[in-house]
Amino acid sequence: MTLGTTTTAIIVAFIVTVVLGFFIIPLLRKMKFGQSIREEGPESHQKKAGTPTMGGLIFLSSIILTMLSLSYIFEDVLTTQTIVLLIVLAGFGIIGFLDDFIIVVMKRNLGLTSIQKLIGQIIIAIIAFFLLKMGPFDTTVQIPFTDFAIDLGVFYVAFLIFWLVGFSNAVNLSDGLDGLVGGTSTIAFAAFGVYGLIYEQYDIAMFAFVVSGALLGFLCFNLKPAKVFMGDTGSLALGGTLAMLSVLVKQELLLLIIGVVFVIETLSVIIQVISFKLTGKRVFKMSPIHHHFELSGWSEWKIVIVFWGIALLAAIVPVLLEVM
Repeated sequence: MTLGTTTTAIIVAFIVTVVLGFFIIPLLRKMKFGQSIREEGPESHQKKAGTPTMGGLIFLSSIILTMLSLSYIFEDVLTTQTIVLLIVLAGFGIIGFLDDFIIVVMKRNLGLTSIQKLIGQIIIAIIAFFLLKMGPFDTTVQIPFTDFAIDLGVFYVAFLIFWLVGFSNAVNLSDGLDGLVGGTSTIAFAAFGVYGLIYEQYDIAMFAFVVSGALLGFLCFNLKPAKVFMGDTGSLALGGTLAMLSVLVKQELLLLIIGVVFVIETLSVIIQVISFKLTGKRVFKMSPIHHHFELSGWSEWKIVIVFWGIALLAAIVPVLLEVM
């Protein structure tokens, strides 16, 4: 894969996303698929009520269309691995869409129950595992920056389920500010795209860069003030797919570093819940932690830029260490 091929993938995905956005956003607005805002959330968010949600449909459609289009131009774009990635992307996206649909259209504020979401996520993870097992599949987990790996054997399926479900929900928790998840996910997917190039897994690299290009296109509509939100449709799909990507390049645990923003956001929620249940006191003014900074007086733009910076640093350092 050349620099030109990579650039083509990003540009095509970007253009397709922007074009789809101009058609889908007015449709979402016309169908009154507007975001409802939690009353207990920051007061500044109340003005966002009614902004179209389910915008994940835009970049999910773009990714699928772009991958199909590029398969006619470049060889070995649609492989077993990229098909698995597309299945995870679509599967988790459908779960998120159902959740959004129930909340926005059926006016049931809680959407899918936690159990319903979990069952759906587990099913998708198991399907992905068995598709991968149809060919040679490594059940080891590499320790980052070392030559040491742990072979999980038959327990790898349990790890895969935990990994996909965990990061799907982690990205979902992080989706609370305009452009936050769109930007951090763009960086994370691009980082794993580089790893795909380093390990000569060009099909995976192509997919990762297509996702990055699609997310850059989505940011044209999602930066503050957002014209559309990705909703669970987008965030659940991105998290599950990012986890699957780390599995396919055999750098699973590296996702804890490259996806550190999602890890921090999730830990802040866990810490807040445990602290409140044990002591009756909150560690943060509000969780996830991006809301804590909002209530501390940070502007939305400042939080997003700082978190993007953290994500960029967390992506660049491992890549540099890999190539040195």
